[in-house]
Amino acid sequence: MDLTQLETFLAVAEERSFSRAAVRLHRTQPAVSQVIRKLEESVGETLFDRAARDGSLTAAGELLRDYALRLLALRREAASALGELRSLERGHLHLAANEYTCMVLLPAIDAFRHAFPQIPVTVHRTLASHVPEELAQRSFELGVISFRPDPEQFRTIAVYSDSLAFIVAPHHPLASAPRVSIKDLGKEVFIAHNVASPLRSRVIETFERYHTPLHMDIELPTIEAIKMFVAMGNGVALAPHLTVARELETGALVRIPVDELEINRILRVVHRRQVTLSYAARAFLLTLRRLARRNGPPFLFDIERGE
Repeated sequence: MDLTQLETFLAVAEERSFSRAAVRLHRTQPAVSQVIRKLEESVGETLFDRAARDGSLTAAGELLRDYALRLLALRREAASALGELRSLERGHLHLAANEYTCMVLLPAIDAFRHAFPQIPVTVHRTLASHVPEELAQRSFELGVISFRPDPEQFRTIAVYSDSLAFIVAPHHPLASAPRVSIKDLGKEVFIAHNVASPLRSRVIETFERYHTPLHMDIELPTIEAIKMFVAMGNGVALAPHLTVARELETGALVRIPVDELEINRILRVVHRRQVTLSYAARAFLLTLRRLARRNGPPFLFDIERGE
């Protein structure tokens, strides 16, 4: 049984005539009769009362008509839903990011929601190191990370260039310094993020290379908590510039250049190579591209080639 057979069956039932159904369907009467015979064979029931001249349905035919109407209605509904997906009138955008990388998504989500307010957006908080694995498991379509995963499995697009910021409170003794050396930081108390990351390892290695003590006496679980604690006058911190930009603009925090800690990071949107992205995901990538063209650096949209 297929939907074409059901369409023919309903045409005969509605026209109450094989010949009139054939005209309606632009087919010959023998062709219509053959379709009905095959349908009856597949269901194992006679659907039309051949003794009647008005194309009356049998009890089995009456039952099948109800289901046929429902199935064809579902097909129309499915076709309509697919059309709405293509026109971005429905769907759901699923992204993955950690506390830091989520920040780069906010301007793009803002622009995306203005363009497509009917598409819900969910950003799943995920450790950056887990993003490739989650993508492989199809937990979501797009993720944001600061490293390049296996280029044979994943496609990456550089979307933002960020830097590491050494921050202090406005009343800190170093706040007025035009710049400092890493050697000047050996006695400072650093408020650190307690999540292991390549950036944290790189900072530790840099202090070791310059034979400077690194006193991470306080470790907190979020960047937001670190910013607030430093602003209260409790030590100093190193944080991605993206996460402290607002506080630097308002004067709640002060950034001081440290030559030895000029560390830049590229944030990337990543997705699986062997996948057809949803219309919503493709529209979001287009939003990121337009954002980069309009704003320029540090916003980017550079598709990275396989290594």
